[in-house]
Amino acid sequence: MTLLRCCLARAALVGFPALAPLVAPPLAPALAAQAADTGRTIHRGVEAEARPPARLFTVQDAYLAAGFGAATVALAPVDRQMAEELQDPRTQTNRFFRHAATGFRVLGFPGAPIIGGGLYVVGRIGHYDRVADLGLHSTEAILLGGGITSLIKGLAGRARPYVSADTSPHDFQFGRGLDRSGDYASFPSGHSTAAFAAAAAVTTETARLWPRSTWYVGPIMYGGAAMVGLSRMYNNKHWASDVAVGAAIGTFSGLKVTRYHHAHPDNRLDRLLLSAVVVPAARGGATVAWGARW
Repeated sequence: MTLLRCCLARAALVGFPALAPLVAPPLAPALAAQAADTGRTIHRGVEAEARPPARLFTVQDAYLAAGFGAATVALAPVDRQMAEELQDPRTQTNRFFRHAATGFRVLGFPGAPIIGGGLYVVGRIGHYDRVADLGLHSTEAILLGGGITSLIKGLAGRARPYVSADTSPHDFQFGRGLDRSGDYASFPSGHSTAAFAAAAAVTTETARLWPRSTWYVGPIMYGGAAMVGLSRMYNNKHWASDVAVGAAIGTFSGLKVTRYHHAHPDNRLDRLLLSAVVVPAARGGATVAWGARW
């Protein structure tokens, strides 16, 4: 196995903890159940089976956190090796790698929030309640994860690989990440956070609405998110451990946003945004109306 293949194999570990709830049969029911509404109600046109109130944090969360922690610990010692290998001239001049890295980078950001917001708008205009629900909650998860990641970036102040010529992955300095240049905002990866937040939210929502889709939606979403993280390493913007922590933040953001909203179906944000409809105006154009009181 070449060093590059070794690096790619290690980088793939970033996605494995997130995929665990999907590929392990004992955890699949928990994923589908975690976003269920309380009681047998009609929530925005979607009938939910009677279930006990969902807890925001569960034992499965502890296992997931341990998996991400293990991935981060495993990747940290080889941060430098992986950065050097991915910056090898033969790898960098590979046309397929370059185009793939660009595509996945754009997919992570701004692609993820644009797609989420687009789904919400289409759902409201077309009166597709499930699509609007999916778009709204995935966008919320991306925003939540992005806020957490931005705060940590500013405080951690880790130098990006290109700043230290791929030689010093341990260059942290408290508060240095607030520098507007972005040169010291490496930890954690914001693109990875956005991609994994979208993956977690979409997978959880589809598990709730279309349970049989979990087995192909999950691997596609999380696999794509892992490639977003790898693209950031290929572009020399992040260390491998940056991607692992960004993936953890994004995954938990997606899981918690969807779990909270469907355990509290009458929360104000959902009542406001998921009751909004676009209706034609009397003199042309359109206006936004709400079908429920704020």
